[in-house]
Amino acid sequence: MPPVTDPSDIYAADRPNQLSTAVAGQRQLVYVPNSKSNTVDVIDPKTYKVVDHYRVGRLPQHVTPSWDLQTLYVLNDMSNTVQVINPRTGKLGRTIKVADPYNMYFTPDGKFAIVVAERLGRLDFRDPHTMALKHSLRVPCRGVDHADFTADGRFALFSCEFSGELVKVDVEAQKVVGSLHLNEGGSPQDVKTSPDGKVMYIADQYADGVQVVDPTSFKEVGFIRTGHGAHGLYVSRDSRYLYVTNRHDQSVSLIDLRTRRLAKKWRIAGMTPDMGGVSADGKVLWLSGRYDGHVWAIDTRTGKLLAKIRVGSQPHGLCVWPQPGRYSLGHTGVLR
Repeated sequence: MPPVTDPSDIYAADRPNQLSTAVAGQRQLVYVPNSKSNTVDVIDPKTYKVVDHYRVGRLPQHVTPSWDLQTLYVLNDMSNTVQVINPRTGKLGRTIKVADPYNMYFTPDGKFAIVVAERLGRLDFRDPHTMALKHSLRVPCRGVDHADFTADGRFALFSCEFSGELVKVDVEAQKVVGSLHLNEGGSPQDVKTSPDGKVMYIADQYADGVQVVDPTSFKEVGFIRTGHGAHGLYVSRDSRYLYVTNRHDQSVSLIDLRTRRLAKKWRIAGMTPDMGGVSADGKVLWLSGRYDGHVWAIDTRTGKLLAKIRVGSQPHGLCVWPQPGRYSLGHTGVLR
């Protein structure tokens, strides 16, 4: 794994507009996979308008940036395919056969793509470029779907939404080394490591809040109530806040990452916020409205709505690209 630039903040390389030279020449766009429509809409973030529209495979779940920042992948879950997008042109390219690509991450050293095969109950370690299967790891839980890595890159915590568990995976050994049943709720979703690496946050949509877990002892150490249907987690560009999307509460909660307390809450009528990302300059939080057929652009300074953009049916794991950072850990753009 590339050395951490600041031991007190693993997101230090994600500051506003701190773009890697690796993304030079790539277009600034927002890619929206519409799960029910089997399409991807492409939004120009400057005009808030859809500028491209692609037919893709069945049930596209997420658009995921590669570890080396050179490729975007559309994950077509029910078609068992991954489609390539060239971020320099924003155009759709070749199709690769991949079993059950619900989600995708990359090991911190960039050696493997980890395809989260939720329906098949396994994590598939694949070549990060060709997607050739190297090792398949079956997980002892139901509904494995989201993850993040510890600050040192040695372990990953994966959420299992249907059995209310987390599993801890030794990344180098590619094996499960622990499992944890969550105390409240029982439907963990997105996972995010704190800037100092001391805890990991898990959005739990049934508990209506965020579980706080010590990744070393692998025990719960806290809970923060945020809103009905807590789902997606995103770190602000200054590492001050964790944005929490409350999918059934028409709101976004902000957790102060220093105090681990709820700092504020933004309510926007009609929004069913799901997955998304923060703009490169840190000024806009982009979110898919999973059950309202829109993408929502929110001012991160005021919490006010900047734009509401009509897209396809059931927009899910949208990707804002490019983003600051040295390498991608996958999902919709987890960069360090």
